Amino acid sequence: MNFPLKTILIDDEPLALSRLRRLLEKHPETFVIVAEAKNGAEGLLEIDRHNPEIIFLDIEMPLLNGFEMLAKLTKMPLVVFSTAYDQYAIRAFEENSVDYLLKPVENDRLLKTIDKIRNILQAGFKTGERHNPYSDNLLRLLEEMKPKKEIFSLSVKSGDRILLIPLTEITHFEAEEKYVFLNTLDGLKYLLNYTLTSLEEKLPSHYLRISRAGIVNSHHIKEIQKHFNGKYVVVMRDKKVSQLQSGSTYTEVIRHLLDN
Repeated sequence: MNFPLKTILIDDEPLALSRLRRLLEKHPETFVIVAEAKNGAEGLLEIDRHNPEIIFLDIEMPLLNGFEMLAKLTKMPLVVFSTAYDQYAIRAFEENSVDYLLKPVENDRLLKTIDKIRNILQAGFKTGERHNPYSDNLLRLLEEMKPKKEIFSLSVKSGDRILLIPLTEITHFEAEEKYVFLNTLDGLKYLLNYTLTSLEEKLPSHYLRISRAGIVNSHHIKEIQKHFNGKYVVVMRDKKVSQLQSGSTYTEVIRHLLDN
């Protein structure tokens, strides 16, 4: 990649913005500042207009914070976080973003960032790609930060009625051919409009996938029996004492249950 890098600064604090600009201007061989923005919404516009190779991004900003802004990008430049909040910085760094700078930014620390940027680019990194080691890690961080809506029941159709089945009464889910069924403690069975994969994403962590065809509520497991070829049979506490066989690729899930 050719230097200097097209650079955008995004920060809602005028003093922090001017300080960072002065520091970067001391390194014209590495950075050429093409735009500045004072919030995430402006940052999106400037990124779309200039297609930068790198952005220096604050996290706590009005309208859109830094994480919210990144989630909306269609092209991902190199990202260096610049923040006064250490807990954000440490988290971003651990998630393998390009780098982070704690405010007030010092030139000695910036020099280390420049070295890291050059090493990344010399290793063949290409900016502007949505998926690369750094953007993937950032996107994973954003996904982890999304608040997960807690659910307490699932809706099922029963004739002309819609029933809400509390999660506490659900023992397991089973896929049969193209259909998925919900099973309850009292032995009832209902057809669902979900796939097992979508249920995995919605359900609390004590619901465990034990095979390609089954998810169990670990709170309602009666016993676990050894089966052939390293597989297990999971016996539920429902009225029918249902038995589900584990899949060969889900052995670790069962062993984890046995260890608890």
